[in-house]
Amino acid sequence: MVKVVVVNGPNLGRLGVRQPDVYGRQDLQTLRSLCMQWGQDLGLDVEVRQSDDEAEMIGWMHQAVDEHTPVVMNPAAFTHYSYGLADAAHMVQDAGLPLMEVHISNPSARDQFRKHSVISPVATGTITGMGLYGYRLALEAVAHLLEEQ
Repeated sequence: MVKVVVVNGPNLGRLGVRQPDVYGRQDLQTLRSLCMQWGQDLGLDVEVRQSDDEAEMIGWMHQAVDEHTPVVMNPAAFTHYSYGLADAAHMVQDAGLPLMEVHISNPSARDQFRKHSVISPVATGTITGMGLYGYRLALEAVAHLLEEQ
């Protein structure tokens, strides 16, 4: 099985509590369980991580490159301004690895500051507005891309 890391940014540890009208009522543990099951269905060994720390997320991108691990990333608030994370994500792409950006809500339909992503230009693809199901779509995309290699 190919390992895939699912990386979640700030405040996503508060899923189910933070703005349930936007992010839903399911928590991070539910997301973790769903991603692992979806991954298993696709022949992927999925590890789900969450951090409110930008430096830790950057380190995870470096680790993905070093271990040749595809990435599904919900950068959350870092989407809009973390050039450090964008540079690290670019290294994932440079290594020839899939990097899928996913957002539970549709940032383009929300506040003005959320409409710009510094991650999208370096991502293989972006899935937005599909709730937790967007992670399944991102994992399916990773599996498809790996088949094409």
